[in-house]
Amino acid sequence: MWVYGYGSLIWRPDFAFEERRLAMLRGHHRALCLWSRVNRGTPECPGLVFGLDRGGSCRGVVYRLAGAQVPEYFPALWDREMSTGAYLPRWLTCQTENGPVQALVFIMNRANPAYIRALPEEEVLAIVRRAAGRYGPCTDYVVETARALRAAGIHDARLEGLARHLDPAPQPAPAR
Repeated sequence: MWVYGYGSLIWRPDFAFEERRLAMLRGHHRALCLWSRVNRGTPECPGLVFGLDRGGSCRGVVYRLAGAQVPEYFPALWDREMSTGAYLPRWLTCQTENGPVQALVFIMNRANPAYIRALPEEEVLAIVRRAAGRYGPCTDYVVETARALRAAGIHDARLEGLARHLDPAPQPAPAR
């Protein structure tokens, strides 16, 4: 079984896997399009977390769980991704350097009240800077995701731009 990761699953998968590959998903893009009122914010001061919104493409990773691992790790993964109804589970084709794989992908449920359409960058930065929740500051979530993508060799110009404004640590200049 393959599972696609595009956000915190890249730096905190919380499950054992047999294989990990870089993967391209077409038809969806990584976006801070989901209000977080628990994990990275509160009801009074919600944060933003990533979702896979319609359109474009997204570079991420796919993880292969061996059949014997699925019963052990899948329930926790399902609870993590599906507890709020913000995502829709779909089997989608992800392109890897070794060919296509069918992976379980959690895409944004635009009917969920926590879905938010694209906001101007300054508004996103203001929200992310002030929000914190059960798992810590929203800033940490965005910066850690940018670091994990960079470490995996994935370039996301929009996320890198946000991270440069949020991360006090020096960051390498984008490759040209």
